[in-house]
Amino acid sequence: AESINFMHERKMLIFMTQLKCFQHSVFKLIGIDEKPKDVSAEEAKILTTNKSVMRTYNCQKAYTSFMFRLYDDSKNYAEKYLDFVDSTWANLWLQHASQAFHMGLISFWLARNSREQGWYERGERNKLALKKWAESSKWTFE
Repeated sequence: AESINFMHERKMLIFMTQLKCFQHSVFKLIGIDEKPKDVSAEEAKILTTNKSVMRTYNCQKAYTSFMFRLYDDSKNYAEKYLDFVDSTWANLWLQHASQAFHMGLISFWLARNSREQGWYERGERNKLALKKWAESSKWTFE
């Protein structure tokens, strides 16, 4: 709650909206199905018009659905996420690695359940992206 207030005070609405998406996923995973309160008209507009925010929103929804093993919801949100992944940059570079990891897991799970080759290929692309980032990182120790 403090971080959301901090962002609100500083008019950091895009980050605040993304944090609320993440917060809702965490609440759901710990058993509290509480949606973020006080969503302003401006935040609602950001959620429906900003492609980076929609990317984060769909990734979080796909991940939460995956954790509860909701196949249809996972597939639906993963497909929506994929609509934005090639045309947007995450607002924070760290989100790319996190989203690639989680969408890779979800893609392999969807492939295993559907036997659709496309999901397997998406999982492999995410795995390769993570490998390239790890190999090129200055923090990689050998």
